[in-house]
Amino acid sequence: MTKRHLVIATRNSPLALVQAELVKQLLLSHYPHLTCDLLGITTEADKKLMVAVSAMGGKGSFVKELEEALLDRRADIAVHSMKDMPMRLPSELCLPVISKRADPRDVFVANDYRSFDALPQNAIVGTSSLRRQTQLRALRSDVIVKPLRGNIQTRLRRLDEGDFDAIILAGAGLIRMNLQNRIASYFDCESLLPSGGQGALGIECRADDQSVQQLIAPLNHRESAACVLAERAVCEALGGGCSSPLAVFAAIHHRVMTVQGVVANLLGTRRLHSEISGDPEQAVHLGIALARALKEKGAEKILAECMPHTGGLGWRDQS
Repeated sequence: MTKRHLVIATRNSPLALVQAELVKQLLLSHYPHLTCDLLGITTEADKKLMVAVSAMGGKGSFVKELEEALLDRRADIAVHSMKDMPMRLPSELCLPVISKRADPRDVFVANDYRSFDALPQNAIVGTSSLRRQTQLRALRSDVIVKPLRGNIQTRLRRLDEGDFDAIILAGAGLIRMNLQNRIASYFDCESLLPSGGQGALGIECRADDQSVQQLIAPLNHRESAACVLAERAVCEALGGGCSSPLAVFAAIHHRVMTVQGVVANLLGTRRLHSEISGDPEQAVHLGIALARALKEKGAEKILAECMPHTGGLGWRDQS
């Protein structure tokens, strides 16, 4: 190791800072003599919480300022939630590390009910995600889903103030924030399939910085990286992002990768599901094959129908 000091770019949100600190601690466990500073950056998406992500250019609004910090050498690496990462990176940058994935499942958070099934008729559920909205309506058409923006603390506060009967969040975010006591129950993937990359952290750096790439290499988790690679291949092939009702999840059991994908319409009356299994070494090919299977079932039509509805709602598939 030649590098002795590392600057880590991160979004300035509480969860992002915790995630960057996790990466910092992992690095220090490998390199006790390394020093690290966090460079907190407020991104465009953080400044404009009521503006649709699609109106800001999609997922790039979560990472643009962090990537600028890498390109102008204010930072050496940037830590991202993988579900917030655009499918394509600037040519000068690369994403060589995906750390071991946390629990990818969505969770049910409520003060008076233990599960989604236990909610009363016409209960009000808060979520920022169109992916979650469509799948929840497929489970229960009576539930009233309303948009909920802001960081985890803001969402929990609004639940506690009675704006919602329940809210849906990513379990990994609550666990990382040491708020797992707020989780009433977990959704299984058969009921509510996660977003591509959910629960995984990626580390981005300059493509020509070999010393940094060598430094962070031990943090890469091969199995998690393969699964996220497959999920991103599905998203790219279908053109799905954080403002679309596309869910995709890959897992490896006994050296076999299984990739699932779900696309549902706004009312939840039509839910397309496909699944494919194969060699984890063929992760991208499996993702492309799954996307093809979903297209054959009519996924592109549903995604196209949903796009006009994402612009004014400020939907974002955040934790």
